[in-house]
Amino acid sequence: MELHTASKKQLTPSPQSVISAEEYENLVADTLVSLAECFEDLPEKINCSKDYDVTYHDGVLTISLGGSLGTYVINKQSPNRQIWLSSPKSGPKRYDYEDGRWIYHRGREGLHSLLEKELSEILQTPINLSSCFCYS
Repeated sequence: MELHTASKKQLTPSPQSVISAEEYENLVADTLVSLAECFEDLPEKINCSKDYDVTYHDGVLTISLGGSLGTYVINKQSPNRQIWLSSPKSGPKRYDYEDGRWIYHRGREGLHSLLEKELSEILQTPINLSSCFCYS
């Protein structure tokens, strides 16, 4: 019987085998709190919609840009040891912790890099998240 090519591929260890559950919980909490603080301070730096709102509760960060600009939801996904992103611009993505940053494996782009790029386009002003924890 012939094995399909996909069955022959060597699997790489998942990130959850690389970091412990305790490490993950600390990293994800620090990352999300740091992002929440950056986004809460944003209206002091740039002109945001009057409807702009940031909430962080129980591992879920919601950034409502106001008007028709959309909403970002960034949340922890403990069973997979990932951060999940829902973007009004690029859709859903799942990030794994690797080499000190949260990486989307399909494009190898970091979470913070994607947020900077997309929000700079949407808000039409440069967004810098380099002061955030796990900046990538």
